[in-house]
Amino acid sequence: MSEHTITELLSPAFLSRMQNMLGDEYESFLKSYEAPRTYGLRVNTAKISCDEFERIVPFPVTPIPWISNGYFYPEDVRPSFCPLYQAGLFYLQEPSAMTPASCLPVTPGENVLDLCAAPGGKATALGAMLNGSGLLVANDISASRARALLRNIELFGITNAFVTNETPAHLGKHFPEFFHKILLDAPCSGEGMFRKEEALARDWTPEKSHELSSLQKELILQAADMLRPGGLLLYSTCTFAPEEDEEVVSHLLENRPDMELLELPEYEGFTSGVPEWGNGDPSLIRSVHLFPHKMQGEGHFLALFRKEGRTDLIGTMSSAKPNAETRKWLELFLKEIGLKTLGGQPFDWNRVETRKDKVYYLPPIGGDFRGLTFLRNGLYLGDLKKNRFEPSQPFALSLRKGDAESVISLPVSDQRLTRYLKGETLNIEPEEAAHAKGWHLLCVEGYPIGFGKLVGQTLKNKYPAGWRV
Repeated sequence: MSEHTITELLSPAFLSRMQNMLGDEYESFLKSYEAPRTYGLRVNTAKISCDEFERIVPFPVTPIPWISNGYFYPEDVRPSFCPLYQAGLFYLQEPSAMTPASCLPVTPGENVLDLCAAPGGKATALGAMLNGSGLLVANDISASRARALLRNIELFGITNAFVTNETPAHLGKHFPEFFHKILLDAPCSGEGMFRKEEALARDWTPEKSHELSSLQKELILQAADMLRPGGLLLYSTCTFAPEEDEEVVSHLLENRPDMELLELPEYEGFTSGVPEWGNGDPSLIRSVHLFPHKMQGEGHFLALFRKEGRTDLIGTMSSAKPNAETRKWLELFLKEIGLKTLGGQPFDWNRVETRKDKVYYLPPIGGDFRGLTFLRNGLYLGDLKKNRFEPSQPFALSLRKGDAESVISLPVSDQRLTRYLKGETLNIEPEEAAHAKGWHLLCVEGYPIGFGKLVGQTLKNKYPAGWRV
């Protein structure tokens, strides 16, 4: 941790508690703070396979043993400047933080909630698993954090999401027993991230865990009430504090007898929960701690619950209808780019809705969602201008390799991609473009990055200013 020693940064009260918790392992735990932190990325398997990613990625990566689509990368690499990142092919995420979403088995067609979702690491993982089918509700109570969440949902090309800025209590009134799967990565004291963020270590106090524990107990009950019978709830924190981990799990089991704690997958380095750190319930052993002296990552805690009863996948389809003007200009645009599918699925006109000249593609689910604060309800396709349709950046990123015919695909090493991401016009050779003029998707290795308009051999840049590198 920079030039400081661990004892200079960490509170004696924290160290004393960890020593009591870990016993013989305490010295190894302390030593882990001197080790360099690990850097990770998670592949967006809704857009690209891991084999294909390994083939085209221009920097070294090493698989993370316990995450099927996770990779370590070296500290001196800057992956966010790579065109593959701007195409939404991977997300930068600390390796341990990838674990909760990977342990929640999501199936396409389900209704899934990420209750405290910003900045979007876990929500994008869940959305990729849904693969355009079902509904993802990604919520955050902070408006500024929810905006960062929306950007990451759009970057990943997720077409079936509601991004909401709500209190969990208000969300619960709209979605009683609605979700098949819920992830609650609760606000916590962040003890597991001290090596990554020194400010967390400096600001730590014993009182913080007590205050947060009350909030977490409230949140986990609210989450359980939004889970339909037979559904799964994954609770996680990035802290070691028993008050925020086993105690919260105990609180749910005591107050919702229809919730049962399940076994999590076993991996080398995973440490079982300790019943004595909670209310003594023997089933607490099924929860899992990730400690930095046992894993190549920071600290985390996970617990997976199932609600009694049976679940099903019957939902109401959305039935928005585009007005004639929207359909006319959007149809012309889709024909111009040669759209074959959207996110690998047939384009469904029943999901198109126009609001004040903005065109949206709604998630494939109906319902009364009035009264909810949305940052985005569905995929923003673009704008109706005078006698034309202007596509959005989220629309470009929702398209998969092979979804459209009018493409200009450049290799990942081509410097024109960097110039495009900075907003510059590009020179395109005739053999590189699908057509001599008009709208094209600019792609890296076949994967869409954004739109441009070809005039002669010049590609006019349509990459929005707010997205530029």
